[in-house]
Amino acid sequence: MDSNLIWTLSIILFALLFDYYNGANDAANSISTIVATKVLKPFPAVLWAAFFNFISFLIVGTAVAKTIGKGIIDINIVDNYVVASTTLGAALWVMLCTRLGLPISASHALVGGLVGPALIKVGPSGIIYSGVYKVGFFIILSPLIGFILGAIVMVAVYNLFKNKHPFKVENLFRKGQLLSSALYSIGHGGNDAQKTIGIITMTLYANGYLQTDGNSFNVPLWVALLSYTTIALGTLAGGWKVVSTLGHKLTKLRPVDGFAAELGAAITLHTVTLFGIPVSTTHTITGSIMAVGSLKRFYSVKWGLSRKILWSWILTIPGAALLSMAIYSILKIV
Repeated sequence: MDSNLIWTLSIILFALLFDYYNGANDAANSISTIVATKVLKPFPAVLWAAFFNFISFLIVGTAVAKTIGKGIIDINIVDNYVVASTTLGAALWVMLCTRLGLPISASHALVGGLVGPALIKVGPSGIIYSGVYKVGFFIILSPLIGFILGAIVMVAVYNLFKNKHPFKVENLFRKGQLLSSALYSIGHGGNDAQKTIGIITMTLYANGYLQTDGNSFNVPLWVALLSYTTIALGTLAGGWKVVSTLGHKLTKLRPVDGFAAELGAAITLHTVTLFGIPVSTTHTITGSIMAVGSLKRFYSVKWGLSRKILWSWILTIPGAALLSMAIYSILKIV
């Protein structure tokens, strides 16, 4: 069998492993609030999220895939060693944090995974700093936007329904959460599956199965379908420790709270995906949940746990970069 084909198939497998664990870790983002508020039990909630993860394929474009594929490192330095170490490093970091129950950003793990081997191969010149800075900027901005929008939705809901009977309001927002979680799951699938699409398409270019002039980045249909299917399967597997962290341990939620948090995060995700920005779905929903919790009572949010989550966010890019650098070095020796 041709060595390029072996490399390509192996890297696609690694990329799908990353995609699967991305879905498993980020399943919490899509369903934690709807499970915490007891609108749905865990298994139906996972099915709900997985379905809308998949159909996002029909709704969103490929702008995020293009950012990952040619917006973080110079596409001309990409080879099989770079892509293999990127996907393995990112997947290992996500697997580790999923086992620890930490809701980290698979997006930032992938960015770290790209930067690490590029630095070893050609040094700083291989990095597209504008792309890295954009991602870094949204490490701070995405949870902040999620926080602000979650708070705005919560305040609006309070004002609109303050004179309504609590029982009627709760029943209304139990149904409303089905809509808000569906919107969030579409945003999650639309942003996160595209990162794997970017990696697989990059591999096809590196091995000559697709041609580029350095500017074009065309995504084959089968790559998109495979990536969306895999992230949906990962969501079905679920990341139950992370669900517990976001949905139960960070703050206690009612259906109206879950609706506000999901809708605020969903608006954020759909907006940044439109502009091709690979943000953290985890950061976004966490910011929204914290906003909703702090509006009820500042101390209802467990800020100590929030600090733990924050540190896991900060360490993700350098942690994944170090892992991918080590893997790249080993692959080159072997």
